[in-house]
Amino acid sequence: MSELNALFRKRTGISEHEAITFDKLDTVLEKAALSIPFENLRVIEGKTTAITKENVASKILLHREGGLCYELNSLLYFFLIENGFDAVLTRGVVYRPAEQQYLEIGKTHLTILLAHAGQTYLVDTGFGGNLPLKPVPLSGEVVSSANGEFRVRKENSEHGDHVLEMKLKHKDTDWRIGYAFDANKPIAGLSECDEIQAIIVSHEQSPFNKNPLLTKLTASGNITLTNTSFTQWADGVVTKESIDSARFKELAKQHFAWRDWDSYE
Repeated sequence: MSELNALFRKRTGISEHEAITFDKLDTVLEKAALSIPFENLRVIEGKTTAITKENVASKILLHREGGLCYELNSLLYFFLIENGFDAVLTRGVVYRPAEQQYLEIGKTHLTILLAHAGQTYLVDTGFGGNLPLKPVPLSGEVVSSANGEFRVRKENSEHGDHVLEMKLKHKDTDWRIGYAFDANKPIAGLSECDEIQAIIVSHEQSPFNKNPLLTKLTASGNITLTNTSFTQWADGVVTKESIDSARFKELAKQHFAWRDWDSYE
């Protein structure tokens, strides 16, 4: 077993002796979502590195940090490949429901497509609190998980040829768009991840280069921490607390205990 495979299992609580079959991907996705946060701290700190297998494994598995989509999904992609799956990475464009339009900075979302038994599935562990927690078939079939309902609809546009839609548990009453993506245009190499990261780091319209954001799923919902607020969803009940920098460090230490928060600026 490779170091990445062993470390991924250790970080997510999967036994080293457990064979990862397609039917067990639900468990893999749930464990990853509960243990690895979606966060942008290295972007905020100006400490990003090139997206390579070694760098992503070091950041998330050795230093036990979290990451953004191009880190989280590239890591899961490597894990899937090492466990015998037929998978590729592809790019998408995130939809902003508040503005009712797609992000103008382009295809900055990275996701995974997995082929199994003659069908293609979307697999995503890098979409913040909007994670399907199960492979979603491109057939349009609705998939239900602890996080809500998800489906992929075929739709040709300038942004791709399919759309991920969702109805998050306790949050959405109607279907809404998550992102559009290309099912037939896998990335040519990890250099495309560096392109995504460069946009996220430097573009004035990037949603991740202005303020710290940390979020992850919990057993009862999810938590989101920024430099000004702490939001918890627990069994459908939302609480939001306004915070200062001292409280930020306190909550970060409590819920995201993978770095020295006392020295965090």
